[in-house]
Amino acid sequence: MSSKHQYVIRLSVVGIVLAVATGFAWKANRPQTSRKPNIVIVLADQWNAQSLGYAGNVDVKTPNLDKLAQRSVIFTTAVSVMPVCSPARASLLTGQYPLTHGVFYNDRPLRNEALTLAEIYKEAGYATGYIGKWHINGQANYEKQFAARNRAVPRDRRQGFDYWKAREVTHDYNSSFYFDENDVRHEWPGYDVFPQTDSAISFIDKNKNNPFLLVLSWGPPHDPYQTAPEAYRKMYDPARLKLRPNVPDSLQAKARKDLAGYYAHCTALDKSAGDLLNALKREGIEENTILLFTSDHGDMLYSQGKVRKQKPWDESVLVPLLVHYPAGLGVAKRELALPFSNVDILPTLLGISNMKIPETVEGNNYAAILTGRQKPTGNEAALIQVPVPFHENNFLNGGREYRGIRTKRYTYVRDLKGPWLLYDNAKDPFQLKNLIGSPAYADVQAKLERTLRAKLADAKDQFLTADEHMRQWHYRYDGKDSLRASGL
Repeated sequence: MSSKHQYVIRLSVVGIVLAVATGFAWKANRPQTSRKPNIVIVLADQWNAQSLGYAGNVDVKTPNLDKLAQRSVIFTTAVSVMPVCSPARASLLTGQYPLTHGVFYNDRPLRNEALTLAEIYKEAGYATGYIGKWHINGQANYEKQFAARNRAVPRDRRQGFDYWKAREVTHDYNSSFYFDENDVRHEWPGYDVFPQTDSAISFIDKNKNNPFLLVLSWGPPHDPYQTAPEAYRKMYDPARLKLRPNVPDSLQAKARKDLAGYYAHCTALDKSAGDLLNALKREGIEENTILLFTSDHGDMLYSQGKVRKQKPWDESVLVPLLVHYPAGLGVAKRELALPFSNVDILPTLLGISNMKIPETVEGNNYAAILTGRQKPTGNEAALIQVPVPFHENNFLNGGREYRGIRTKRYTYVRDLKGPWLLYDNAKDPFQLKNLIGSPAYADVQAKLERTLRAKLADAKDQFLTADEHMRQWHYRYDGKDSLRASGL
C-alpha cells in the first residue's frame, strides 16, 4: 500500500486525536472560528521578490497587494527551493524536495503516488479547485520536448483537484485556452489573468458555505514581457525606471524595456488580486480564509548580466510571500526574515489548519512562528537545489549543478568543484562581492558549509552529477541539454 493511501486511511482517525491533543491549545492562541479555514493560494509565475511596492520598489504599481501587505504577514526571505517552474510547483504541492518527488527537470510528471495538498484537504472535507497554469503533468520519456504542453490533463493526473480550469503550459496570455473537468477545451477571452480570476471568484461564490481549497495560478509576469494589456503598458516609461546596481551598463537599455513590460504584467495581476480580495470580503469569508500570495521563482532581469531563472542569486531565488488570515493571524502587519521555502508551504498550512502533517512531507511547519507563539532562532536556512541545469540554463549556456543555502543574512553556494558563492546580504544586498575564500569570512563560510551539509543530509541529497540523477530517474535530456563545452 502506498504512503498516500495509508495516509488517507489514517486521516479521519488522526484528526479526532489531534483535535483533542492540540485543538484547545491552538484555539487559546487565536480567535474562535466556527468552521475550518478556507485556503486560497495565488501563484504567479516568475514574479521576483523586489518587484512590489510593499517591498520598497517605488517604480512598480501594486496598490492592492501593498494594502494587503499592511494587514498580513510578509516573508522577506521567501526562497524557491529550485528556482524554475515545474520543480517549484511540485514542491509546493507535496512539501518535498525535487529529488524526492522527482520533478527536477521541466515537463517531467509528478507521479500519481505523490501525496499532495489537494488530496490531503479533500480527504478532510474540502472542495478543491485549480485554475490556470499547471505544468506538472509532464510528458512521456519517448515524446518530443514540450509535447504535452497543449494537451488536457487526465482526471487521475490532477492530484486531488476537482474543479478544473487549467492548461499545462502557455505564455500566450492573449490567446489562451484551458480544459475543464471533462477535458472540453474553452478559450479564455482577452488577457487570461482577468477571466481566470473571475472563474476563481465564481468558485468562491459557489463554495462559500463549505470549506474549500483553491489555487489560482497566473502565467505572468513570466516573459514575453510586452504582452500585458495596453492600458498597463502605458503606465511605464522605460527611460524613467530605476535599475538595480548589479545590472551591467551594456544591458541597461534592454533591461529597462523588459522591466517596463514586466511591471505592466505585475500591475495587471495586482488589479486581479484586488478583485479576488474584494470577493472574499463581499462573501463575508475573508476573516476565515488563509490567503497566500507567492510565486514559483523570480526573474534575474539582467542583474549579474543574467536573465530569468535557475540561478542562485536573489533575483532568481527570492519570491514574494504574503499570508493573510485575520481569524488566525490578526490584521497587523508583521515582517518575518525567516528563510521560508516553498517546501514549507504545505506543512505550515496544515499546521495553521490544525491538521496532521503526513510523514511524506519534508518541509518545516512554521505555523508557531507565523502565529507568533514562537520566535525564529536566527539559524534557519533554506536549501536551494539545481541537480540538473536545463533548457535556457543548460551546460552550453553556462549552467551547472549546484547546491546552496539562503539564511536570513547569507547566501552560500557550492558547485561540484567546491565552494562557489558567498554573499553577506546585509552588507551587500545586490550581491556584488563574492566572499568565497575571504579570510575575514572564513569562520562564516565554515559554519555555512556545515549547515549546507546538514540540509543536504536531511533532504537525502548526495549532490551527484546531473547525468547520474537523470539515469536514476530514467529521464532523457531534451534537445542539447546533455551537451557540455569541450574541456568540461
